[in-house]
Amino acid sequence: MKQRVLGRSGIQVSPMGLGCWAIGGQFYMDNKIDGYGQTDDKESAKAIHAALDLGINFLDSSDAYGIGHSEEAIGKALEGKRENAVIATKFGFIGNEATKTLQGYNVSPAYIERACDASLRRLRTDYIDLYQLHVWEVGISELDSVTDTLDRLVSKGKIRTYGWSTDLLSGIKLIAEKKNCSAIQQEYSIVKGDDEIVHFCEENNLASINRSPLAMGLLTGKYKKDSKISQDDVRGAGFSWAEHVFKDGKPNGEAYKKLEAVRDILTSKGRTLAQGALAWIWGKSNVTIPIPGFKTVKQVEENAKAMEFGPLTAEQIQEIEMVPGTVPGTVTL
Repeated sequence: MKQRVLGRSGIQVSPMGLGCWAIGGQFYMDNKIDGYGQTDDKESAKAIHAALDLGINFLDSSDAYGIGHSEEAIGKALEGKRENAVIATKFGFIGNEATKTLQGYNVSPAYIERACDASLRRLRTDYIDLYQLHVWEVGISELDSVTDTLDRLVSKGKIRTYGWSTDLLSGIKLIAEKKNCSAIQQEYSIVKGDDEIVHFCEENNLASINRSPLAMGLLTGKYKKDSKISQDDVRGAGFSWAEHVFKDGKPNGEAYKKLEAVRDILTSKGRTLAQGALAWIWGKSNVTIPIPGFKTVKQVEENAKAMEFGPLTAEQIQEIEMVPGTVPGTVTL
């Protein structure tokens, strides 16, 4: 597959990236685990190196993941290799490193500048390619202040371009008016997503970066319908925003039915389920850039191989969307 473009920035990236939430390790939000279990920084580095070797150059993180640890792991792994990578990270949530806890958010100009400098230190770089607002919803006046600050960071050379990680189209339309905005990060998979946001990105020269493209692991086939997830894992912690995928510590029944209904199409031509789920996203639009998470070299290798298979055909996309409840955004809990 050819490289894709980060919207108006013109930055060339691989068709898929690495979602670096899981390699941050354990941290807490609302007194619940917001991580994917313990991590091995050496394995994380090996996985990042494997990704670079396999043609994946885009890494997406946040200062919230592991309260900065994900960024630190990336910085160490990319030492001497920075020029080979395009780094995206996020800001907005306040993290306590001592307790590994997120404690509200702050999007004031002074805080954003401090957060950017802290991310630069952890990432061991002097610029961030894509800097994204991580807070789902902010007021109009707050957003104006945020984008003014981000424009200053662009002019200072600390960031190259910016975007927003949100699924609220009303906010997306506002930030899209800014010339230095290049990307929107949205949840997007066969389980849940919003085609209207993808179409908006197409029409406004924005990249659609797709978080949870494997539905927090459900679309890898690792979990059965009666699998039980530990409360020491974000999928079993009881977050309401994850219930469309994992509810009461088990795969959501409706989501699992959807997976079973399209399994044969996703695994066509010898693809694994994960590779088919990524192929579906590429088949939906040429502005999509899925960022599946990882903790091991093996996971990166499997996901990277999806690029060899390429996107699903238009006929396969249509066949999937004829299955009741499979059009993104239609899961009823």
